[in-house]
This record gives sequence, C-alpha cells and structure tokens, in this order.
Amino acid sequence: MSKSNLLRMDNVGIVVESLDNAIAFFQELGLELEGRAMIEGEWAGRVTGLGNQSVEIAMMVTPDGHSRLELSRFINPEVIEDHRTAPVNSLGYLRVMFAVADIDDTLERLYKHGAQLVDEVVHYQDAYRLCYIRGPEGILIGIAQVLK
Repeated sequence: MSKSNLLRMDNVGIVVESLDNAIAFFQELGLELEGRAMIEGEWAGRVTGLGNQSVEIAMMVTPDGHSRLELSRFINPEVIEDHRTAPVNSLGYLRVMFAVADIDDTLERLYKHGAQLVDEVVHYQDAYRLCYIRGPEGILIGIAQVLK
C-alpha cells in the first residue's frame, strides 16, 4: 500500500444560530475557545461555493490540543436548511462523539445548559458507558466514558 498524505483531521464544523450559547455549552463540556473571528468576502465564498459571505466563527479545541470544533454563525447568506433535529439514522454528518472521564458529572453540568438525553445512558459490554444528547439548538452529541 502506498503511504497516504493525510496528516490529521483538522476540525468538524457545526452551524449554529447563537454562537455565544454554543461556546458556553462546549466550554462546559471541556473544550477551550481557541479563537473567534469574522470570515468575510468573496475569497471565502470561493471555498464554500456561497459567493460573497459573512460568517462569524469560533474555534474550540479539546484539552489535549488534537481535535477542534469550528462553530459558525452565518450572517450572509442566510441559513437555508435545518438538520438539527434529524435522527441519527439520517444521511449526512450528524454527531460528534467526545470521551469524558465521568459521564454522570458531565451530564449534570450540560443539563444546566439545556442538554437533553436522547434516550438513556447505556453500557456497551464492559468497555463503555455512553449516550447521545441534544445540545444547544438540538445539536446531536455523543459522550462516552471508558470503563476500567
């Protein structure tokens, strides 16, 4: 097999209505705000195919510094579709999974930010406790605790 040129996965993007609420939620989960900026102009539209655009972004980073979540709030053009409440078996990108040290503590803290458990926390063999939650604006997130 030939060697791949892939270096890493850089980030996952999520479009939100309220950047402040999403930042607060993901900070409570344990991500750190790495930066916040406006991305504007025709050059950005050449990447996204949206033409002249105006987007406010926030880059969140995991404590280990290896994974990032890019939160985006589109100002122009307006958002045209809403997939936030799509079930997990819908086509497309639907969730991000995070590993946590204590799933019960994490859920308690996230409930204060409006998180809702999709169904229940389950045990997968003797390896994990995991669940799906709906975070800000219905964003689907998985959290898993490795069992020792």
